[in-house]
Amino acid sequence: MISLSLHPLRTELNDEAHARPSLPVAAPARLTSLTFFFERDSGEQLAAVSALAARLGMDAPPAGATHYVGRAGELTVSWSRHTEFVNYIFGLDGTGGDPFVQNALTHIPDDWLETVPGQMLAGVHALIIDAGAAGQLDQMAARWFSAHDLIGADLADGNAMALTDLRLHDDAYAGVGFVRYVMLNRDMSARQAGRMLGRLFEIETYRMLALLALPLAKQQIRELDLLGVALRDATRRLRATDEEAALLADLAVLSAQLEDAVSASQYRFSAASAYYELVGRRIGELRESRIAGLQPFREFMERRLAPAMATCETATRRQERLSTRLQRATALMRTRIEVGLQQQNQQLLQSMDRRAELQLRLQETVEGLSVGVLTYYAVGLFAYAAKAVKAAGWHVNPELATGLAIVPIAACVWFGVQFAKRRLLHDD
Repeated sequence: MISLSLHPLRTELNDEAHARPSLPVAAPARLTSLTFFFERDSGEQLAAVSALAARLGMDAPPAGATHYVGRAGELTVSWSRHTEFVNYIFGLDGTGGDPFVQNALTHIPDDWLETVPGQMLAGVHALIIDAGAAGQLDQMAARWFSAHDLIGADLADGNAMALTDLRLHDDAYAGVGFVRYVMLNRDMSARQAGRMLGRLFEIETYRMLALLALPLAKQQIRELDLLGVALRDATRRLRATDEEAALLADLAVLSAQLEDAVSASQYRFSAASAYYELVGRRIGELRESRIAGLQPFREFMERRLAPAMATCETATRRQERLSTRLQRATALMRTRIEVGLQQQNQQLLQSMDRRAELQLRLQETVEGLSVGVLTYYAVGLFAYAAKAVKAAGWHVNPELATGLAIVPIAACVWFGVQFAKRRLLHDD
């Protein structure tokens, strides 16, 4: 037997293809899907489903699990945790009177339901029955959908039919509204029916998750309008004002406001786009075909969900355009400031040149004065020396000798100063 070096994630990655399996559902049956949205999860979601399993006498989910299926009598519980939501599916065999009153949720402890972490975002009650047990469309609409207009289609290449009105119907047990689905099974196996119902539940869950971005998009469009007006005013000031520092500060404030808006919405908008794509993918997996007189699921979503997603895309594009305009305005303002600084530097250099020229002239003047002063003192010393020579008995005329010595002494002083200046420049 050979020994291979295995990647540590090999088993986990292989089993990912079998994660979150669909529940096999045989008609007739009642199912309820609950989706709870949460900001963060530190183990509370797994603890909640573990507590439910203990209450119902089911096997506990393994540590670190992200999906779980348990069964207690005629009740089946499916749980799956995702990035920002957790989904429960409760399945109950049979119909038992009014299926949307005595639904699967009535078999769940109400005190446990009140403690589930997160906020309920989507709730669906579903009924699956044999197609032969169903009446006409108008009868089903009056019986289960309060006579509302129905949305539906044949699924799985005609092997089933799904109907809904996508409205919230009151639930006396939970005290909140639930969307209702009815699936008529013609020739589907239990596993195929479970997959189809799972796709319908996912369509509703992803639809609601995608729509989470719509209120934020509407709010941001109003805020972006105000930012656009402020940026337009700043651009006008850019042409007329001389207060570059104040205008640059205003542009920095606008940039900070826009960056705050982008950071607050970027994840939500990108998530909405991903959820919207999943909605379209799940509808495609239904393999639906039109029923005369009913809107199919894809057509309804395109008419109702697509405009909401277009609003989110509009907000994203406006953020990008405003960001580009702000960058251009800031770049222009900085260019203007840099040009002004260059002009100031040029004026400063010219002023320094004038000062250097004045210093040079002053230095030359001081040089001439220093030569004259040194010559004066040297001639004075020479006069004292001439008088001393005369006093020693030499026939010297001190006044004449002093007068004749002025020029050579001055020449020697001047050459000495020049030599010292050259030495200093050479040392530098």
